[in-house]
Amino acid sequence: MSDATLHASTQNPDDFVVQIADQVESFLVAVTEVAKGDEPEWAVPFLLLEVSQLLLAGGRLGAHEDIVPEERYEPDPGPEPDVDELRENYARLLDPIDVYSEVFDPYEPRKAPVPARLSDDLADIITDLRHGMAHYRAGRTSEALWWWQFSYFSNWGPTASAVLRALQSVLIHVRLNQPLEELDGLDTDQAAVGDETLEFEAGRVMAEEIGEPLGIRPGQ
Repeated sequence: MSDATLHASTQNPDDFVVQIADQVESFLVAVTEVAKGDEPEWAVPFLLLEVSQLLLAGGRLGAHEDIVPEERYEPDPGPEPDVDELRENYARLLDPIDVYSEVFDPYEPRKAPVPARLSDDLADIITDLRHGMAHYRAGRTSEALWWWQFSYFSNWGPTASAVLRALQSVLIHVRLNQPLEELDGLDTDQAAVGDETLEFEAGRVMAEEIGEPLGIRPGQ
């Protein structure tokens, strides 16, 4: 029996925690498979779908009242699984579009966009979700829900939203035949990159790798 269905025989599938755990586990399994690079031409569409579905779970957690764990201090869930291989695989897989620009707080005025990496962000999201899953698999369901809700507000929710917007942007440019222009020097090592709209090199490569499998030929 797979980890994704392990709890189904012992817990009510209508329970909130089971539904959230199902969505989290589904995301973790899917993004691990995508990172293998077996179908690179479908990486962006698949990730768009998976991140969108994950944010549905996040929205449910965000709309839920504050979850209070049963124990005062968080039990040690054990060593964190290494995500470096996944991070590196995504960096290679998404190389033409890995670096993107993001505004962290849209309500904080006059903040310049900053560069980020899809590969780093996906690895961070996976780390947060796995941490909660360790509690869930150990039977600490309230602790798992608390962690997923807390980290949704503090890290993986905003990060997943930024990733979703970046993936949407790539597909929008491909679908509408609007090549992305090159921005010289855009890198995450920069402290700030100014107020102008930040773009990165991807047009020709993404048209070939994503556009053609989606039925869109360059020049259409």
